[in-house]
Amino acid sequence: MAWLGRTSTEDAQDPTLSLPRQLRNARAALPPGWVIVAHFYDVESGRKELRERGKSQAHQQFNIPIPRDGSVADLLTEAQRPDRRFAAVICESIERVARRTYFGTKIEYELEQAGVALCAADEPIITGPRAKRATPTLTRRVKQAVSEWYVLQMLELSWDGFIEHVSQGWNVGKPPYGYLAEKVPHPVPARRAEGRTKHRLVPDPQRAPAVTRIFQLRGLDKLGYDAIADRLNLDLVAYPPPEPTRPEMALGRWSGSAVREILRNPKYTGYQVWNRRSTKKGGRNNDPKDWVWSPQPTHEPLVTKELFDTVSAMGKSRQGSRSTDAPNTHPATKRSYVLRSYVTCDICDRRMFGKARHQISYYACQPDPNEHRDRPWFPDHPKSLWIREETLINAISRFFATRILGPDRHSYLSAALEAAQPGDDTGARVAQERAALEQAISAISQRQARLIRTLADGTGHDEQDAVFDPEQEKGVPRRRPPGTRDTGRTTQSPCRAVGSTQGPAGHRRRRRPLSPAGRPPAPRRRPLSRPGEDPAPPLRRLRSGGPLQPPPRRDHPPGDDPGAHGGRTGVRHP
Repeated sequence: MAWLGRTSTEDAQDPTLSLPRQLRNARAALPPGWVIVAHFYDVESGRKELRERGKSQAHQQFNIPIPRDGSVADLLTEAQRPDRRFAAVICESIERVARRTYFGTKIEYELEQAGVALCAADEPIITGPRAKRATPTLTRRVKQAVSEWYVLQMLELSWDGFIEHVSQGWNVGKPPYGYLAEKVPHPVPARRAEGRTKHRLVPDPQRAPAVTRIFQLRGLDKLGYDAIADRLNLDLVAYPPPEPTRPEMALGRWSGSAVREILRNPKYTGYQVWNRRSTKKGGRNNDPKDWVWSPQPTHEPLVTKELFDTVSAMGKSRQGSRSTDAPNTHPATKRSYVLRSYVTCDICDRRMFGKARHQISYYACQPDPNEHRDRPWFPDHPKSLWIREETLINAISRFFATRILGPDRHSYLSAALEAAQPGDDTGARVAQERAALEQAISAISQRQARLIRTLADGTGHDEQDAVFDPEQEKGVPRRRPPGTRDTGRTTQSPCRAVGSTQGPAGHRRRRRPLSPAGRPPAPRRRPLSRPGEDPAPPLRRLRSGGPLQPPPRRDHPPGDDPGAHGGRTGVRHP
């Protein structure tokens, strides 16, 4: 027999205990006369791709008291040989072979094709050639499916736990350069008793200014990583270099890679971010869309979110561009361009690149259509735009000679400032426009008040006598005029209800006849437009202070009186 063992990780498990236990259980399950002659085991995850299995060297970190003949890949290789040392393979349980059902059944299939049976210590070992295998096979597949489900569930729950951990502002891993760890006792009593803590990020007074300076040099001055490192190395006291996890790897100065790591870290924006790197892919950076951000800032930021976004998008635009004006040190370099990286296309805002034709230097802008298939490009942009370097240098020289260093530079500057300042009549024009707008607003408010009172009254007050009263529109009781009698009501409108015999000014009105239902008919409304104009649609007020909206249409049969059916007459009283 050959024994196959596996333990998942070297940090959460102890292979010196797990692997000997698996071997002991496998030996105890062997039939009499069976013996283990080869030992194959790994310290790696069972969810790896089958082609990646067996490449881990984590077992070398432990003193495992079991001789190792190879990995699972070596087991499959020896099983194909005719001179193999074993006739069957045994493991403690089928999930030790793989945590994915597909890979587990594939290993089992390859062994069976080579004439090698795969047994498990927690399953019946079938020895007879005519033994029934249907039920044991079903049991094994169920166990494999449950094992895969359990791993997936634990991964999903762990992922959700990390998201909540980040949302609460707890940092994961070592604090980035420029921050210190503010340790808090662990909320779980058992872990708190072990001395475990959780920490948040607080700015480091000594190193935080260096982070802000790095982002400024990159975002504002558009310097490269090495150029920024050279600037910081000029004053190591004000900008102390970062210290790596392993002190023996410290350089004692800034490097371009250290600057790049700081510029790529989104935690400096005040948000807590997790899943930036993949631990199962060699520490490679994940795509930014896979990062987990906290909903709100959780610690004091060292840079703004806008500056970080600008710096993040700058790498693609500066690709292949140097930060200094020194000649290129590449041995194949034949010429240098004086205005390199300073000339941009005014149409597409792309950096123009140097190009030579017949020993004449040009700056060209030639957009690649393959880069913009998913979005429309500038329709007025030529296919190729060229400008001679000599023409640009002459124009720049004239500008500096006349406007910057020339004898008439003061007059040029004064003329430019006067042209930039607004004219003298600007203030008066603005005041006139404001007065006109205020007058228009006041007129609209008065017309609105007249419309509201006309609709509420239904009797047709003269528009010239209507005065806008904002307190009345808000429902505030008005002070009674002298000589009037209090009716005992909390709010009394100056307009009487429909059907009363006394008008608001004390004039007698003809009593209107009642409808057969005992209610007065709908009053005659005064038209809201002058002769010759289109009648305005009737408006009503839904609530105090609300907007004016047209009332809903109610269709009645011809000749039918809406008041006869117990409905309202359509008149809203204040």
